Amino acid sequence: MAPHSSARAPAAFELKSAALTLLSVVLKTADLAVLGQELDDQLADAPGLFDQDPVAVDLSPLRDAAAPIDFPALIELLQARGLRPIAVRAGSTDQMAAALAAGLVEAPDAAPPRARLAEAAARVPAEAAARVPAEAATPVPAEAATPEPASEPALVDAPVAPEPGPAPAGPAVAVPTMIIDRPLRSGQQVYARGGDLVVLAVVNHGAEVIADGSIHVYAPLRGRAVAGARGDTEARIYSTCMEPQLVSIAGTYRTIETALPADVLGKPAQVRLDGDRLVIEPLKS
Repeated sequence: MAPHSSARAPAAFELKSAALTLLSVVLKTADLAVLGQELDDQLADAPGLFDQDPVAVDLSPLRDAAAPIDFPALIELLQARGLRPIAVRAGSTDQMAAALAAGLVEAPDAAPPRARLAEAAARVPAEAAARVPAEAATPVPAEAATPEPASEPALVDAPVAPEPGPAPAGPAVAVPTMIIDRPLRSGQQVYARGGDLVVLAVVNHGAEVIADGSIHVYAPLRGRAVAGARGDTEARIYSTCMEPQLVSIAGTYRTIETALPADVLGKPAQVRLDGDRLVIEPLKS
């Protein structure tokens, strides 16, 4: 009889969590003829804008609408224009049921990055925050215990003798800035999750840079730039040579269908969000 072996074959797959950044199509009409015409008009001004990009359909403007939505036809319409709808959100019960029946999945709401970081900080074990050198816990004289007012909030307070009571909350979670020092070619995408993105080389037409925070491009920006990808309305886009194909902050986007004004085209400029309007303006030295 052959000896029994307890060795197991290598696993054929792994299950891992993943965070994906999607374009959001905010649907404002159930009339697909109108939607298709507006998409065609936009693509005529910016051909190749969409390159099989995955998208989530946002139904919040139509949540209370009486008119039904033909989701199979909507999916076909978007696919024909280079978009790949995979998810849906914010619809009524009936709308969500019809969307799921058509093969879409329900997209969860994403918390803004700062809220997620605060939640992560709250989960840091209290004992980790309390680990300070023994000499740092030496009682401080009362007359020296009041520090000078700080000009800026400090990330970590100066250690003092612990007071009786609950353990202090964990320290803030720092997210490092992602730095890219090579040119980005058409079809390449870079995503800085949870923080800022710095690019030290050209972002060519057809390339895409995405960040949950701000984007800094110290070179020509000719592709697509998506800042505040998870809802940070304070995020901004900077470039020393502003020539983008598309810019977006916190879901509000603008395609560059016509030439930018002379004071920003090809010059140092920034993009910021003013209410629900994107503002592109020169950087003042």
